[in-house]
Formats: sequence, C-alpha cells, structure tokens
Amino acid sequence: MRMSLLSTLLSGAFLGLTGGTLGWFLKSLLGRSGVKEAGRQGAIDRARREADLQQREILKSRDDWLRTKARLDQDLQERARQGQRRERALEEREGVLNEQENRLRSREREIEGRDRELRRVQAEAAGERDKARRLGNVLNEQLGKLAGLTTDNARQMLLNNMRQEVRFEAARMIREAREEAQKKADVEASKIVSLAIERTASEWTAERSVTSFPLPNEKLKGRIIGHEGKNIRAFEKATGVQLLMDEQPGAVVLSCFNPIKREIARLTLERLVRDGNIHPRRIDELVERSQRRVEEMMLRAGQEALRELGIDGVHPELVRVLGRLRYRTSYGQNVLMHSIEVAKLTAIMASELRLDGALAKRAGLFHDIGKAIDFEREGTHPEIGVEVATRYNEHPVVVNAIGSHHEDMEVTHPISVLVSAADAISGSRPGARRKSIVDYVRRIEQLEGLANEMEGVEHSYAIQAGREIRVIARSDKVNDDQLALLASDLARKIQANMEYPGRIKVTVIREMRASATAH
Repeated sequence: MRMSLLSTLLSGAFLGLTGGTLGWFLKSLLGRSGVKEAGRQGAIDRARREADLQQREILKSRDDWLRTKARLDQDLQERARQGQRRERALEEREGVLNEQENRLRSREREIEGRDRELRRVQAEAAGERDKARRLGNVLNEQLGKLAGLTTDNARQMLLNNMRQEVRFEAARMIREAREEAQKKADVEASKIVSLAIERTASEWTAERSVTSFPLPNEKLKGRIIGHEGKNIRAFEKATGVQLLMDEQPGAVVLSCFNPIKREIARLTLERLVRDGNIHPRRIDELVERSQRRVEEMMLRAGQEALRELGIDGVHPELVRVLGRLRYRTSYGQNVLMHSIEVAKLTAIMASELRLDGALAKRAGLFHDIGKAIDFEREGTHPEIGVEVATRYNEHPVVVNAIGSHHEDMEVTHPISVLVSAADAISGSRPGARRKSIVDYVRRIEQLEGLANEMEGVEHSYAIQAGREIRVIARSDKVNDDQLALLASDLARKIQANMEYPGRIKVTVIREMRASATAH
C-alpha cells in the first residue's frame, strides 16, 4: 500500500511536471505569435500615416496650383486691359498726329504762297536796284566829267580823307583821356605803390641756384667716377642728374632741369664726399635718405611761408606744392621768396584801396604756384597754376589772379590787377633778378631796333636796364596828336615780339625847333 501511494505520488508529480512544461511551451508559442501580429499592425499604421501625409501634400499642391492659376489668370486679364488702354492711347495719339499733319500741310501751303510773293517782291526790288544803279552810273559819269575824276579815284580820295580825320580825332581823344586820367591817378597810384614798397622788407640780393659742387681735391673725381665708371653711372641712375666732371677745375657740375632732383643730388654728393665711402649701394641708400630730407624741407618751407603771412585753411597737398618753390628760380630770383614778397605788396595795396587784404595776400602768394611743377607737364605756368588751384578748391579770385597775372585770362576782380602790379614791382626792383651781360645787351639792342623800325622815329634810347625806352620822333612827320598813337603802337609791337620780366615804359618825345640867321 505504501508502494502504491509512492507510485501514485510519483505519477502525480510526473503529470504535474509534464503539464507545467507543456503549458510553458504553449504560452511561449502564443507569445511569439502575438509579437508578430503586433509588428504587422505597426507597419499597417505607418503605411496609413504615410498615405495620409501624401494625400495632404497632394491636396496642398492642388491648392497651390489653383492659387497660381488664379493669379496668372488675373495677371493675364490685367495685361489685356493694359494692352487695350495702350491701344486706345495710340489711337488717340494717331488722331492728334493726323491733326498736326493737316495743320502742317496747311502751314506749308501758306509758306509756299508767301515764298512766291517774296520772290515776286525780290524780283521787283532787283529791277528797281538795277534801274537805280544805271541812273547812279549815269550821274557818276556826268559828275566825273565835270570834276575830271573817275568814280574809283573819288571814292578812294574820300576814304583816305575820312580815315585820316578819324585817326587824328581818335589820337586827340586818346591823348586828352590819357592826360585826364593820369592827372587823377598818377599821384594816388604812386603813393600806394611807394607805401607798399616802403612797408615791405625784402632782401636785395638774388638767390642763385646750385649748379656746381666744389671738391676738396681733384683725386675725389676718380673715386666719384669709380672703377670703369660704375659709381657715376649708379649716381646718375639713382638721382636723374648728370655729373659733368671736366667743366670746372676743383668742382663737379650738376646738370638737370628739375631743381628738386638737383638738390637731392647735391645733398647726396655732399654726404658721399664727407664720408669718403663711395659705392653703388651707399649711393642708393643716401639718395633715398636725401629725398626724404628734401620732402621734409619743402613741406616745412610751405608751412613757414603760410605761418609768416598768417594764411590758414590751405589744402595739405597745396602746401607741399608751395614748398617746392623753394628750389625754383626765375631769372635767378627765388620763386618762393618772390611769392611771399608779392603777397605782402598785394595785401598792402588792397588795404589802401579798402579791398579784402587777406584774400589779396592769398592770391599774391599762389600767383606763381604753377612754376612748382611746370617742368613736369605741358603748358604755361599760369595754366598749370589755375589747374592746381582749382583742384584744391581755392577761391575764384585766387584762381583768376593766377591765370591773369600774365594776361592769359581775362581779369574779373581788382585784386588780380594788384597781383600783376606787385609781381612787376618784385621782379623789377634792383637786385631781384640777374641776367648775363650777353642777354642784357641783346635785350637792349632788340628794344632799340623795334623802336627804330617805326615810321617817324629819329632816334631811340633804352634806359633803366631796358625797363624804359625813350623815342625821339621827327617833328616834320609826327604831330602832337599822333604821339599817343606812336607810343601805343610801339608798346604793342614790343609786347608781341619780345620776352621780358615786368613792364617796359614807352616815352615818345617830339621837339619843334626853328632857327634863323641875321645878316
């Protein structure tokens, strides 16, 4: 019984274990099938969502297309309306043009009628003129027979008489007007000019430009030339200045049209001779250093000139151009010092005449500004000066003074006249400018030769270093009224045929002498 109970227990345990195992297996199978079913359901849901998204995109695209179509239809309708409006405008304009064409045709017919009438009147007038001419010829022939002269001779005689009368009358009027003006102007002008000169302190010696460089000994010439001329070639290439070694004993001549380059070359050569270290590399180094030094000196010279005259508001580049005048000379006169002197003279005369003294001083300072760069470009120095002053926005009165001080431009302000007068005063004072004796003699001979060529001149004498010419007129060929004409004609001839600084005064003298002998 015990064995049967044990076997029953074992059988029950075996059945329980078998049932649990079977249940677990069935549960595992059922779980796997559920997972697969859930995966299929997720894929279906995703596909549905994608389909819904695509459907919405399709609907959105359809709506966009409908809106675009509606907008295009609206634009097309608007363009159609614009085309209709333009067509109506063209039709209206065509109607206006047709109307104008009709009016023009009517006007053309009217003009043609007037033209025919004018030709008819002209033909009648031509006939009347021919008739009058024939009558005049007959009358002239009758008068010629009575007077014993031909028509051409009578006309020429009448013209000559009228020309002589008009010339004498003009000479008399010129003489009277000039005498009247000089009575009033000479005293006041002399006072103003004398006062300006007295109040202006200027140096009486002319500054000479450096054209030669003295050497301590002749041996340095060989070192400057260098082996096979390499030093002198390097120097001339770096400075742009030609070295003339055999022009003067104990000196080297610097030859260059550009005074600034010549000054750079002089400073470089001075340093080379002082150091004694002369070779191409050292030359290039000193040229660059001398160039910077000259640029600084020019800027400082321009600033000092403005400070001395109390002028401000000048463009910085114009200050540099003004400083370049320090190395520019005219007939041996330093142009920067000359410009400062002209500025002072102009300001004093302007103040005496109650004009703007500050503006006059500015115009006098810049009147020769073109000479700072006239060796670098084409044109006269007044033309170049006008271009420079205009570029840097100088006052119109200053620009006019620059352009008119040598009569290259029409004078538009009294200050321009004062600048011309101050320029002549500064250039013609004793010691301001230097010229060689050959040039002086040539100028005197040319001046007297031009005067002796004039009809009615007996003798001529150039005085005051060629700044005045005195002409002795023949009393039997030139009367008192013709003196003014002779003087003005000679002045124009001198101005057209000579080049000279400042002004030349022309004085014509006529003397009438009578003599008799008592027996």
